[in-house]
Amino acid sequence: MEIEAEMRRKIVASVVAVGFFIALIIGLGVTFGDGATGTGGLALVGAISLFIVAMGALGLWLDG
Repeated sequence: MEIEAEMRRKIVASVVAVGFFIALIIGLGVTFGDGATGTGGLALVGAISLFIVAMGALGLWLDG
């Protein structure tokens, strides 16, 4: 089964975006370490929000 170039581009872009999100979450875990402080929680909410906006923008870019 051959994957078209367009679909391959979409897959790679999505995997890179998810990999960046996972690295960001791990980085936050290392930075804020033991115990969830208010700052760490706010950073986590910011990371999740950034991921949602980035995936939406990526979807629009790949669609157009």
